[in-house]
This record gives sequence, C-alpha cells and structure tokens, in this order.
Amino acid sequence: MTTGGSNFWSSGSVPLIEPEFLSSIVAAASDIALVVSAEGTVLSVLLNAQDDSFGNLSHWEGRPIVDFLTDESIEKFQGAHDAYTSGGTLKKSIELNHADNAVWQYPVRYTFHRFGQENAVLLLGRDLRPIAETQQQLVQAQIALEQGYEARREFDSRYRVVMSNVDDAVVFVSVQTGRVDDANERAATLLGLKREALTGATFASLFSDRSGAELTESLMNATLSEDAGPVSVRATRTRQTLALQPIVFRAAGQRMLMCRLSGNTPAADTSDTPINHAAALFRATTDSVVFMDPRGVILSVNEAFLDLIGAAHLREVVGASLADFMARGQIDMGVLLDNAAKAGQMRIYASRMVNDLGARVPVEVSAAQLEDPTNPAVALIIRDVSRMGGVRDADASGTGHLPDPGSNVMDLVGTASLKEIVAETTDVVEKMCIETAVNLTRNNRVAAAEMLGLSRQSLYVKLRKFGLLSKNG
Repeated sequence: MTTGGSNFWSSGSVPLIEPEFLSSIVAAASDIALVVSAEGTVLSVLLNAQDDSFGNLSHWEGRPIVDFLTDESIEKFQGAHDAYTSGGTLKKSIELNHADNAVWQYPVRYTFHRFGQENAVLLLGRDLRPIAETQQQLVQAQIALEQGYEARREFDSRYRVVMSNVDDAVVFVSVQTGRVDDANERAATLLGLKREALTGATFASLFSDRSGAELTESLMNATLSEDAGPVSVRATRTRQTLALQPIVFRAAGQRMLMCRLSGNTPAADTSDTPINHAAALFRATTDSVVFMDPRGVILSVNEAFLDLIGAAHLREVVGASLADFMARGQIDMGVLLDNAAKAGQMRIYASRMVNDLGARVPVEVSAAQLEDPTNPAVALIIRDVSRMGGVRDADASGTGHLPDPGSNVMDLVGTASLKEIVAETTDVVEKMCIETAVNLTRNNRVAAAEMLGLSRQSLYVKLRKFGLLSKNG
C-alpha cells in the first residue's frame, strides 16, 4: 500500500519504525518487556517510563530468567518457552510471578512475540498488581460486610434470648403508627393472643376501654412525668385489668414505646421443656439428620436420611463414610469438617447426595461441631432442595412463573428440533454452573474461575451477561 507515492506503509499495516525509536515504543506498549534467548537468558529488559514500581532491573540482563521466577512459575514458563521456540504458537497469555532476592513478588501477564534475532522471543508483560490489589480490597470489603452481618445476628440473638427469659411481659409499640412492633410470650399470654398474632396489631385494639389517640397520649404523658403511675387498661380478650409502665426511646429515626405489662394472673411458666422433644424432632422431621465422628464416619441417622439415599436398613449406613454418599466425595467432606472444626458451624453448603441407584439429589447442608470432650461429633442437617428451585425463582422474580427456559424444557419436545432445544438451554446450564461455583466458593470469584476452568476476565464477562454481578458482588 502506498500513500502519495511513498512506501511509508510498505510493511503491511504497520509503518516502518526507526531502530532508535523501537525500544521506547515497546516499553510504552507494555509495563515490562523482556527479550529472552533460546536458552532462557534475559538479553534485554525494557520498562515503561510511566511506571517506576519495578525499580532497577538491569541486573536481570545476562542471567537466566528462571532466577527471577517463583517455583510454581518456572515450570509454566519453561513449557511455554519450549513450545514457542520449537515453532508453536501460544494463543493465550501466561501469568508469571516474579521474585527478586526473596524481597518482593509481583504477577505479570506475558504474551510471546517473534523477534528479529535468531530464536529470541519478545515477552510483552502487563503488571497485574493493580488487579490483585483491587481483588484484595473487594475480599476485605466482603469480609467486613460478613462480620457486620454476624454482629447484627449476634445482637439479634441476644435480644431474643432476653425477651424469652425476662420475667416481665414486654411490648414494643411504634408511637407513629400505634402498632405493636414486637412482644414476648408473657405479654401475649396476658393479652390472650399468640405472639405471632400480636405482632403488627394495633395496640389500642387490644384494650376495651381506650381509643388509639387516647392510649398513645396517656402513655406519652406517663413517660414525661417523673411521678406518674402506670396506665391502667382492660384487656379485650382476657377481661383482665392490666397496668402499663411505658418508656420512650428513639430507634432508626422513630420513637418507640417499651411497655411493661403487669396483672393479677401470673404468666405461664414455659421454662420446663420436655427432654424428649429433641428425640421426637430427630425421628419426625422431614430433613435428614446425620451424626458423624470428626473423621466423617456416620454414627447415626434418621429415617429421612435413609429415604434420601434410598437405603433399606440402618446397618447399610452406620459405620460408613458420609463421603460415600456425596457427589464430590472427600472434597465435600473436607469442606464440612474443616468449617465445623474452625468456626464451630457451617450455615449452608450446597452439594448433591448420591443414592444407591446413582441418582444425584441437590441438597443444602448445615453443620455444627458438638462440644463433647468424651465423644466428639459433628451434626449435619441435610435438606432436599430438588423441588425448591421453582419456588425460590418465583419468589425472587415476584411472579408465579419460572424465569428460565430450563423449567419447561420437556414441553419443548415435539415443538422444536433437538438442536433448537439444546441451543435454548445452553445458557441456562451455563448460568447454573456459574451460580453454583460462586456459591461454593462463597463469592470468591478467583477460585470460582479456577473451578470452572475460566480466566477471571471470562468469568466477569459471563457474570455480567447473566446479570449476576449485582447479585453476588
């Protein structure tokens, strides 16, 4: 190609470049550029002038490049370099971790390029430290968020314990709406309602002798006066005269009343819980319950677990390893036992159980380490979720219809060709696999990409494609 009779673009689509300018252009096009001989010796090092984080690397020249690679990167480089020098073409870049005098390490993504010198290769590298730092910041933010959730759950648990065991009957009422925000069992007994029915009810409707505005005004006046006595009311259901002692406070920008109720009839004592309730739950629950030792050997199971795996007798299960009934075997077992040993419990772990016919059933597993120095054990609750996908998808979408074509793939048979059906469901299967990998790795997208055999960039593209970035990010 010529322009105005000149041969400026005579070298294909790239103009001819003067040798004295080539090094600066190569350095500007990458963060670091290396010229490596066929023997693996660094012939030249070029650094981007805009990036001084690499320091002075002139001492690399004339030395083998493997001297400046970490152990896991040496084999990776040698394989790629041998393939390239023998005439092959590397379609993908490789990521190498550099080390210099064991003082610092940094990752670089290299692409291989032919060079004018005999058997020499030009490596153009892109510094991955900014990406690694961003990922680390995201991980730290996720950890901080999880810690905040855990702290909130801890305070909520303490609040529930106090409400359940305090001797007083307590009701929390919103001053703005006049409705019951929360109450304990003792208050529900005094008012003749169940606690679930009490929550959300209009507080004044629980009494026969007070209107809503009058009751709220009386309670607020009682909180303002230092010598005011309790507010006397008559319960609608129990016909009992009760005394209300209010305390006003502000929470989440709204004023709340905490009312202590007292009457002539003592609240029922619910502290004595039958010991056999736990055993009855173990036998009657539809969820599978498994007790195993710290090595994963099954000690006891309930009937629901036998139904889940299709075992006819208890002796077929007790004494066997739980890994024998899990789709990923020792991988699943290691995750459950490690989390139970470190944190004492594991809330939800998605996996699959394998029955004696080879069918795989999706399940959610919760694990807890039982504190028994004499007979240590790990307890598992396993829930069959094979029929819950449609319900959860309907709840998430706000409609009663399943959002993805995989839910009615059988209906497509007879109305479309096999090729069209497979094309229709490919995205669904891909989305399910990506969601499963992200959930199994607890939203660690680097680990999820490795599990799926994808690059991190490809995983982000697919997360964005299926609208999963905001869901899991």
